[in-house]
Amino acid sequence: MTKTSELDDSFHVFDTTLRDGAQREGINLTVADKLAIARHLDDFGVGFIEGGWPGANPRDTEFFARAQQEIDFRHAQLVAFGSTRRAGATAAEDPQVKALLGSGAQVITLVAKSHDRHVELALRTTLDENLAMVRDTVSFLKEQGRRVFVDCEHFFDGYRANPEYAKSVVRTASEAGADVVILCDTNGGMLPAQIQAVVSTVLADTGARLGIHTQDDTGCAVANTLAAVDAGATHVQCTANGYGERVGNANLFPVVAALELKYGKKVLPEGRLREMTRISHAIAEVVNLTPSTHQPYVGLSAFAHKAGLHASAIKVDPDLYQHIDPELVGNTMRMLVSDMAGRASIELKGKELGIDLGGDRELVGRVVERVKERELKGYTYEAADASFELLLRTEVQGRPLRYFEVESWRAIVEDRPDGSHANEATVKLWAKGERIVATAEGNGPVNALDRALRVGLEKIYPQLAKLELVDYKVRILEGKHGTNSTTRVLISTSDGSGEWSTVGVAENVIAASWQALEDAYTYGLLRAGVDPAE
Repeated sequence: MTKTSELDDSFHVFDTTLRDGAQREGINLTVADKLAIARHLDDFGVGFIEGGWPGANPRDTEFFARAQQEIDFRHAQLVAFGSTRRAGATAAEDPQVKALLGSGAQVITLVAKSHDRHVELALRTTLDENLAMVRDTVSFLKEQGRRVFVDCEHFFDGYRANPEYAKSVVRTASEAGADVVILCDTNGGMLPAQIQAVVSTVLADTGARLGIHTQDDTGCAVANTLAAVDAGATHVQCTANGYGERVGNANLFPVVAALELKYGKKVLPEGRLREMTRISHAIAEVVNLTPSTHQPYVGLSAFAHKAGLHASAIKVDPDLYQHIDPELVGNTMRMLVSDMAGRASIELKGKELGIDLGGDRELVGRVVERVKERELKGYTYEAADASFELLLRTEVQGRPLRYFEVESWRAIVEDRPDGSHANEATVKLWAKGERIVATAEGNGPVNALDRALRVGLEKIYPQLAKLELVDYKVRILEGKHGTNSTTRVLISTSDGSGEWSTVGVAENVIAASWQALEDAYTYGLLRAGVDPAE
């Protein structure tokens, strides 16, 4: 069931993640995946969700059947994709046109050839018959009560080769009743000025309502989409996170953000833009791809500031180095602490962490020097916020934050004659006045240390049972002593409701890992609200 959107029909945001986006290398969506993504897109508030090609494969056919029953669309209309009828046939008898009607979708997108060479070589028919195919199929579907959009495939290349024929396809589709005719940069080779010039001319010469569909092969898909809007297009086709064949499609999220925040167009229901970062990351999880940290608007680094000069300005006014308030798109400003940091960076980071530095210039200066000293040794705090917070609290309190004292630790790797391996670790530590000795095995020395530390501490701190190591990265830093080069380890830990990163640096990977593990467990107890040991 579909509820009527609160938006008018003057401008369309059309998402094709489930069809065009699914053509990206490495994406292989199940029906359950497609249903989950459709729910996210509807939650975001796009006007149209293209679900796939019913009849072309069992998965898309099943998707349409289940979507009609399982999803209560609040904002979007479900769209079925297919092609114009075959040459020499009629739309009423064409099996794939029947499948489009059978999908139950009230909106149908037809792909039509608009490049004369493709008509003759790919369809193996005449230019006139191609126009008849467009006219017949659009007219038939309109008679059946469907709303029809027409994608003019390879339009810009076709326009370059034979502009009059390319325009005749647009004109034929529009006159047959197509609600929108979409100009497709299928090969992705166009640039913004070219897009704007062609769309302006086609709009003036045909009078059709035009849409735009761009690929990102020149890195201009978002810019090309907005150039088409400048020229009069009122329908934009995009994919979540820019997923798509080759290098991808126009990215839905920067296009929508630009339309709402830069153009002042109301293209989403009230309040949905603030959900954009969450929706972007949720869809990335469904397709099993790591969210891009440097994606505009929604990336983790989109509003991250590292340089001391930037931080000084941001302390006065965040708008001096940010083009929008990140909260508008559900993101947050982050201050990165590094050897480039100045006093302003530390003060802002302290405020972000809820630590009052009280305007103490001596304290802030001491933290700045401490960070620079440790980054010179190989530590990196921009990627390890938890370790930085522990460092900052140590300087503020004048003593380390301690939940336990380590007496010693060791890890043993044993190679056996049968080719098998054994990894065992022992930790000796003190917590709340009790001496603890714990031993554990693991699938590697670091895993064994992690388990031994957990076994030992969970008796005293049951809150640690929730902790899980979710990522582990090792980097050999540039050095002058061959195998004695410094090693940096970054560990990401989760307690089920949040995630944090810690860093360790040493001359061997196990010692560096131990440092990062200590910080990870200490920070986990801090997050849990546990009071430090006396």
